[in-house]
Parts: sequence; structure tokens; C-alpha cells
Amino acid sequence: MKLELLDYTIIFGFFALVLFIGVYVSKKSGQNSTEYFLSGRSMPWWLLGLSMVATTFSTDTPNLVTDLVRSNGVSGNWGWWCFLLTGMLTVFVYAKLWRKSNVKTDLEFYELRYGGKAASFLRKFRAIYLGVLFNVITMASVTLAAIKIGGVMLGLEPWVTVVSAGLITVVFSALGGFKGVVYSDFFLFFMAMAGAIGAAYYLVNLPEVGGLQAVLENENVKDKLGILPDFSDKKALITALIIPLAVQWWSSWYPGGEPGGGGYIAQRMLAAKNENHAIGATFFFNIMHYALRPWPWILVALASLVVYPDIASIHEAFPNVTEDKLGHDLAYSAMMTKLPTGLLGVVLASLVAAYMSTISTQLNWGSSYIVYDFYKQQINPEATEKQMVNVGRISTVLLMVLSAFLALALQDAMGVFNLLLSFGAGTGLIFILRWFWWRINAWSEITAMFSSGILAVLLETTPLRGYLFSPETGIFPEWADLPFIMLVTTIIWLTATFVTQPESKEVLRSFYLKIQPGGPGWAKIVDEAKEDNVEIVKTNEKWSVPSGIKAMLSGVVLIYSIMFATGYWIYGEYQLAIILTIVVALSAFVLLKVWQGMKNVL
Repeated sequence: MKLELLDYTIIFGFFALVLFIGVYVSKKSGQNSTEYFLSGRSMPWWLLGLSMVATTFSTDTPNLVTDLVRSNGVSGNWGWWCFLLTGMLTVFVYAKLWRKSNVKTDLEFYELRYGGKAASFLRKFRAIYLGVLFNVITMASVTLAAIKIGGVMLGLEPWVTVVSAGLITVVFSALGGFKGVVYSDFFLFFMAMAGAIGAAYYLVNLPEVGGLQAVLENENVKDKLGILPDFSDKKALITALIIPLAVQWWSSWYPGGEPGGGGYIAQRMLAAKNENHAIGATFFFNIMHYALRPWPWILVALASLVVYPDIASIHEAFPNVTEDKLGHDLAYSAMMTKLPTGLLGVVLASLVAAYMSTISTQLNWGSSYIVYDFYKQQINPEATEKQMVNVGRISTVLLMVLSAFLALALQDAMGVFNLLLSFGAGTGLIFILRWFWWRINAWSEITAMFSSGILAVLLETTPLRGYLFSPETGIFPEWADLPFIMLVTTIIWLTATFVTQPESKEVLRSFYLKIQPGGPGWAKIVDEAKEDNVEIVKTNEKWSVPSGIKAMLSGVVLIYSIMFATGYWIYGEYQLAIILTIVVALSAFVLLKVWQGMKNVL
């Protein structure tokens, strides 16, 4: 594929803009660690919301969606669509709690909620476990997608893609800090959306594709169109819909979809001006992330089945791609090679934008863990602000290098997605309950983290999966591995919770006084404090969680209805589309009423 002058102008113009932003804000970002990692807690909701969307708009996401659609149909996306429930719970219940906590990272929460050596260990260990291990795996998955795009679209060797894409990103991230990331995300979002929508429109109308109607009627596509899985296919129904909606969304920890909020989502809530802006940012993110973005990727994936019906046809068209990098996810990059001059430049720039946005966020977020939760806690408690910024910049570079080496060894995005889900299975319920149930302690989290991780490793690296979940000889159905990890992990952490000592009265009362979580899960602590003539309740407001859950459910209906109505309008199934559009209007009205009844709304 040959790039023309116009394409180069668009791509290098974009690079220049991003680097300019990094250099421009570098002086202020380097003033102190709060500026470098949280931009002085002064960010508005709309900018933070766009930044969240841009971050999740990574190069591996369209590849993952393409893999899901080609392998399991449109309904295969329920594996990530289910996390909307997590997102809306964060919006209406947890966003204001995070902002009230006033911590610098979500890991600092551990020493606010728990006490003693266990809390200190948990904070430091997870700084490395999440900030380095999980973070590097996630960035490697994103870089793997960039390698595939570079290999298919430009014929680049993997190492060339890694060095060229990574170098610009790491320089920009190390200089600009969080402010540079968020400011550039504003431009990255619009570039990425323009590329995705423009590519979908052009590719669906290619002569060899034949237009939207031809795609929908193609024999390779017909059985892939269902937004819901085939209810007569028990296995598909369980794996694609029931497990994600019944178990996965609340039980699994996944970057960007953490139950109760966490990771870079929490970082943005903590950087908001106040609680209202934290709520607004996460709500805006969920609308844009689920209701706006999926269909351009889905349309390209469906069109790719017309041009490249199987992996063999992709390999035939791109024989220079090595066997270890072949997969259905490669079809997205393959389709991009058919774009014309100009639009090709926009799409390549949009893919670079998606890559840079995700990687820069992961680098800044992971570096914040290393600086605040490991370096300052374990190595240099007296560290100055300048030292912490310098360590942040050094760790940014090291994280990039580690993820680049790992990316060269990976094969496909789907495998990484499933691995991360397995590692976090069974831990999500703790992140939801720890705010509202006093009995959760540091050992609850420690045992959950280790048990889910050990089980995931055993299933991946030993014959245990085949023994337990083989369709021929296994004890359980083959789809039961994730529920199995979740169930075993939950039993283990609940047992650990009740056989270990609860957190001290001082820790629990201090947490309640600061956060004011309310609810029956804290009644015992409130009552005991009253008996000791200690007042920890600062407000007479009604407990907001029931209203928050009503708003969450209304928001879920609203966003799913928008997403599905869009799909049925595209499919030409106008009766269903009209019904769902009416549901959109009704759920928006209900949500507005519930939201107006809640305290501290926008």
C-alpha cells in the first residue's frame, strides 16, 4: 500500500500537534506530582469524559471487535458490552465516593479503608501487580495491534512499528504528564472517530463488497447479524449473554471496567474539579463508549467477511504476515488497505491517535502507582516533589520498553482479553462491597487476588482445564471455566474475611467519617460509635444508593436502547428500531426524573 503526500501531511501534522501539546504543558506538569499525575484536580467533566473515551479507543479494540464478530457474530460483543452495568454503577454510586476520598491513586484507598501491615502490603504489592504486570500486558496487547496494522497496511517489520510508534508516545507521555494526556485526548478522540466512521462508510460501499444491503444478504454474514445470540443454541446463549450479564460484569476485574471504579477511570474521577464533575465525566464516557462507537467497527468486520471469508484468504492476500500473527483480528487492518489517498491518511492518523491515547494513559496511570504507592511508600518516604516527577518520567520509559518486548511475543488480542478476565474473576464483588460493608478487610482482597491469579495460571499452563472443562471428558461444561474461578475465589475470600480479624474501630470510624457511605452495612459501626459517644455521621441525608441503583438501571436501558436501535436502523428492521427509539425517549425521561431527585447532581 502506497502513501501519498496528502497522507503523509495528515499523519505528520498530527504527530506535530501531539508533541507540541506535550512540550507546551511539560513545564507546568513538572511542577509537582499532583500536577504530573492529576493536573491539580482541576479538570472539567466533558474533557475527562472525552479522555476516557479516547483511552478506550485503542488500536486493539477494533481488532478485538472484528475478531468477535467474525468468530461469534455481533452478539459476541456481549463479552465487553456487559461492562456497561459496571460503568453505570460507577456513575451513580461510586464516582462521588471516589472524589470524596481525595486520594492521589485508587491504591491509596487501601490505607484509608484498611489498616496495619496487611493494608500496607496490599497497596505496595498491587502497585507492582497492576501498575507493572497487568499494565504491561495491556499495553503489549495494544502494541500487538499496532504491529499487525503496520505489517498489513505498511509492510513494516514488527520491531520497526514498535520503535517508531513507541518512541513518539513515550516522549510525549514523559514530558506532558496527565495534563498532556488529557489535552491531547481531546484531539485524538475526534481524529479517531472521523477515521472509524469514514472507513466504515467507504469500505461497506466498495465494489467488491457491494453496499450495505449486499453485506446484510451475504451468505458469510447472515448468521453473524444477531445482536442477541441464538436462543436455541444453548452454548452460545450461556457464553455470549448469560455469563456476561449474570456473572462477568460484577465478578471480574478488567482494565477500564473495574467494578466500583478503579484504574485510569478512578484517576480521572480523582482529577475532576468536584464530585459533580466526576459523575458527569463517567456518565458522558459510558454514553460515548457504548452508544456511539461500536457500529463503525462492526460494519467493517461484517464487510470483511465478504472480502476475506476466512483466515486462509487473509494469509493469501498478505503472505508476508508471519503465522504467529495470523488471526481473525487481522481482517480489520486488511480492510484498511483498500482506503483511498486522503482517507487513508486520516485513518492511519486515527489509528495512531488511538494507540497514543491508550498507551499514554496507561503509562501515566501505571507510573502514578510506581511513584505514589511503591517508591514513596517503600523506597523513599521523604521524596521531594521533584524526585517523584523524575521517577515518574523514568518509570514511564521503563514501562514502555517492557510492553514493547512483550508485544513482540504475543499473538492475538482475544487471548489477552480472556487472560485478563480470568486473572480478575471473583475479585469484582469485593470492589463493590468494600465501600458499604464494614466486615471486608485487607485479607479479603489479598486472598481474592492470589486465588484468582493462581487458578488462572493453573488453567492456562497445566492440563487442569482439559480435565475440568473438556467437552468429551471434563467434569464441567467447557464454558464454565470463568464461573468456576469466580465461585472458588469468592468462597476463598469470604472464608478469609470471617476467619481473620476485622479492621480496627479507629480505621473503620475514620473511613466512615471521611466518606459517609451510609447504609445497613455500616449500621454496627455507627451504633458502636454512638455508644462510645463518638459522632461519625456528619449528614442527615437519606442514603443515596437505592436512588443510585434506580438511576443505574435507567441509564443501562437508555444506552443499550440507543445502541440496539442504531443497529436495527442500520439493518433496515424499522419496526424494532422505532420501538427501541421510543424506549430511548422513555428511559431518558425516567433517568432525568430519578437523577433530579438525587443529591449532588450536575
